[in-house]
Amino acid sequence: MSLQFLLTALIVVLVPGTGVIYTLAMGLGRGRVAALWAALGCTFGIVPALLAAMLGLAAALHASAVLFQAVKFAGVAYLLWLAWQALKSGGALNVQEDSGETNGWRIAWRGVLINVLNPKLSIFFLALLPPFLSGDPASVGTEMAVMGGTFMALTFGVFVIYGLFAAQAREVILGNARLMRWINRSFAAIFAALAGRLALDRA
Repeated sequence: MSLQFLLTALIVVLVPGTGVIYTLAMGLGRGRVAALWAALGCTFGIVPALLAAMLGLAAALHASAVLFQAVKFAGVAYLLWLAWQALKSGGALNVQEDSGETNGWRIAWRGVLINVLNPKLSIFFLALLPPFLSGDPASVGTEMAVMGGTFMALTFGVFVIYGLFAAQAREVILGNARLMRWINRSFAAIFAALAGRLALDRA
């Protein structure tokens, strides 16, 4: 595994996307433990896309417009639901003084779905990994598994940092009702914008 791959993967992970936004929302809305569960869920949500890339299913998804559209619009609907949960009082992503839901498995599952319902992720792996392979057909599977595992480790580490930062900031915003309303509306707008961007994506 090359240094070039590590740097490329780190840059990709550092750029805020849907998973980062979700982890930040959980850190601000529910605290440190929830942020860790969110980071864990988003990380494990990578597994299906990685397996799809390794098995060549990403190419089939790319070739099948119907399948791509079905997964894509399921993802759009889910992101819009998350936007509503940020606005709704007591919603799963709503920042509030009461820490609300603390069911770690449920928090993690939502993070898993964020990545599972993003058809672009498997295609992304199909494009990211091959340039860094050695070219030895006998070791392709092992190399992709190692690079995928490394990408997941980087994802978890970076997301934990984002989440813990957000959890620390939670202590600052609690008690400021106006700021909490602004943050909730901002998260809702971001998830809605991500849903719109996903809806416009093509295979």
